[in-house]
Amino acid sequence: MTGVPASAAGGSSGAHGARGSAAAADGVASEVSGSASVSGSVSGPPGPAADPEGGARPARGGKIAAAAVNQASVWNVANLLTMLRLVLVPGFVALMLADGGYDPAWRSLAWAAFAVAMITDLFDGHLARTYNLVTDFGKIADPIADKAIMGAALICLSALGDLPWWVTAVILGREIGITLLRFLVIRYGVIPASRGGKLKTLTQGVAVGMYVLALTGWLATLRFWVMAAAVVLTVLTGLDYVRQAIVLRRQGIAERAAALEEKEA
Repeated sequence: MTGVPASAAGGSSGAHGARGSAAAADGVASEVSGSASVSGSVSGPPGPAADPEGGARPARGGKIAAAAVNQASVWNVANLLTMLRLVLVPGFVALMLADGGYDPAWRSLAWAAFAVAMITDLFDGHLARTYNLVTDFGKIADPIADKAIMGAALICLSALGDLPWWVTAVILGREIGITLLRFLVIRYGVIPASRGGKLKTLTQGVAVGMYVLALTGWLATLRFWVMAAAVVLTVLTGLDYVRQAIVLRRQGIAERAAALEEKEA
C-alpha cells in the first residue's frame, strides 16, 4: 500500500505510521469478520485463494481440468456420427467407381454406404440438440460432412454419365452458396433451417440413392422424376434462404443504427 507523504497530510511521519497501522488493522479485522460470516452461512469446500492484489486466484489445476472437460466433450455420440460420415466419403467413392463403376454389386455396396451416411445425418443433429451435445467441432464438421457425401455422390454419377452435369452444378452450387451466405450474415443472426430445406434434403437423398443403385424399367423412370423434384426444391429453397438473409441483414443494420442513435442521445 502506498503511503501519503507526511508533508502532504499535514502531520509528522510518526503520526502517519500510526494511521497506516490502524488502517491496516481495520482492514484485517474486516477481512476476518467477512470470512467468518461467509464460512458460517455457507458450508462446503474453500473457495479460490486470494492473491496479494486483492483478487481471487483460480484453484491450482483449474484451467487444466476445464480444458480436459472441453476436450472430452468433443468425443460425444453426435460428433462420432459426424466423423463416421466423413470416413464414409472415400469409402463410398471407392465402391462407386470399383470395376468401372457399372457393376450392380459394387453399386449396391456404395448405396449402403450412402444410406448409412444419410441416416447418421438425420440423427447426429437431433442428438446434439436434444442432449446438449453441441460443440464447435460439430458446428463446423457437420455441414462439411453433409456436403462432402452429397457432392461425392453427384460428381461420381455425373462422371459415370448417369446424371447430367448441370444437375450436379445446380445442387452443389446452391449448397455451397447458401453455406457461404450463412457465414456472411451470421453477424446479424442465424438463418434457421426451414421445412422446405428439410424436405429438400430428404428428396435429394432419395433421388441420389436411387441413381446410385443400378435401377431399370419403371424404377429408372421414377428416379428421374424424384430427381426433378429435388432440383426444383433445391432452387426454391435456395431463393428463400437468400430472401431470409436479405431481411436478416436489413433488420440487423436497422437495430445497430437505432442502438447507435440511442447511445449518442
